[in-house]
Amino acid sequence: MPDTHSSAATETALPLAGLVVLDLTLARAGPTCVRHLADWGADVIRIEPPADGEGLTGSRDGFDFQNLHRNKRAMHLNLKSPEGHAAFMRLAAKADVIVENMRAEVKHRLGIAYDDVRAVNPRIIYGSISGFGQDGPYGKRAGVDQIAQGMGGLMSITGLPGQGPVRVGIPIDDLTAGNLLAFGIMMALFQRVSTGVGRWVQTSLLEAQVFMLDFQAARWLMAGEVAGQAGNDHPTSIPTGVFPTSDGHINLAASSARQWERLCETLERPDWAARAEWQSVKGRSDHRAEINAAIGEITSAKPAAHWVELFEAAGIPCGPINTIDQVFADPQVKHLGMATKVVHPRLGATEVVASPLNLVGIPRGVRSATADAGQHTDAVLAWVGYGAAEIADMHRRGIV
Repeated sequence: MPDTHSSAATETALPLAGLVVLDLTLARAGPTCVRHLADWGADVIRIEPPADGEGLTGSRDGFDFQNLHRNKRAMHLNLKSPEGHAAFMRLAAKADVIVENMRAEVKHRLGIAYDDVRAVNPRIIYGSISGFGQDGPYGKRAGVDQIAQGMGGLMSITGLPGQGPVRVGIPIDDLTAGNLLAFGIMMALFQRVSTGVGRWVQTSLLEAQVFMLDFQAARWLMAGEVAGQAGNDHPTSIPTGVFPTSDGHINLAASSARQWERLCETLERPDWAARAEWQSVKGRSDHRAEINAAIGEITSAKPAAHWVELFEAAGIPCGPINTIDQVFADPQVKHLGMATKVVHPRLGATEVVASPLNLVGIPRGVRSATADAGQHTDAVLAWVGYGAAEIADMHRRGIV
C-alpha cells in the first residue's frame, strides 16, 4: 500500500511496518489497542460510517480524538449496504489484523464477524473487546468503563474508608483492555508465523478489571480476605501513603524492615524502631493510624522538596504529588519525551502523549496527525481494485 506517513526509510525501521490493520473501533478501549499498532508502524485504516459525527471521545479536532487516532489513515464506508459490505470484505482479504469493540452481537448482524472474515482470509487476526465477554449471561450487554469499574470491584476499594464507592480518575478498564488486546494480537501474529493461520483474540472490560485487581483478588481467592477502602494508604504495607508537608503533600513508602529502620533514623526517632508493636509488617499495619499521624506531625513542618531530597538520600522511596501540568514540567518526564510533537494541518504544531514503549535504536513519535474523516477513502478503495468510475459512483450513492 502506498506510504502516506513518512519516508520509506523511517517506515521500514519500525517493527510493525508492512502490517495492514483495519480499525473498526469506537470510544476508547479499541482505539487504545490500535494506537499501539499504529504508533509502531502498522498501516492502520480507520473505517468510519459516512455520516461521521461527534462521538464519545469528542470532536475530531479535540484533544481526546487527536491523541487516540494519530498515525492512521481514515476512510468512509457504509457497512450496512451490500456494496459497502463487499468493499469491506475486499479489504479484509488483504488485511493482517481487524480490531473492533462493538457490542458483541453487532458484528454478526453486519456480517463482518470472525467467521465471516476468515472465510476470505484464513490468516486474519481478529481482535475484539466487549464489555463483559462475547457470550455468557452478560454477553449481550453494552459496557462502559465506569460500569466495569463498579462490577469488577475497583470502586469498592478506591477512596477513603467509609466514603462509599469511588471511581478511578482515568478510564482504567478501557485503557487496560486496549493494552491487553494489543498484547494478545501480537501473540497471535507470532503464532501465525509457524501455523500460517489466524485467530480470534478477545478480552473485555470486565476481564481486564478483574485481572487488574491483582493481589487484592488473590487476597480473596487464597486468604479469604475482602479488601475495603484504604484511602491513600497501601492496603497491607505500612507506612506507604500520603503525608502532609508545610506546602502540600508527599508520597512516602517505607514498609520493609530496612526501609522502616531508615525512616526512623532519618526522622531522628530511634524510639519508633524500638517499639515492639511497630517492628513487624503486621504490627505497623495494625497501628497505621498512629504511625501515620506521628510521621505527619514531623513532615508537616517542612516543605515537600526538603523531604523528597532527604528521603531520596536515605534510599527511601518518596515523591511529590503533581498536578498534570506539573507532570509535564517534571525534568524526568521531559527527559523521557512523554509529550511528543505533531503538526496538524488546521491545529498547527501541538503535542500528544507519546508511546510509553522504548525499542532501543528505533525512533518513536507521531508520523502523521489524526486524519480527517474519509481523507483516504479513494486511495484505499483503489488499493483493493476499484476503478475511478466505481469510486465516484459509491460516493454518489452514499456508500462511502
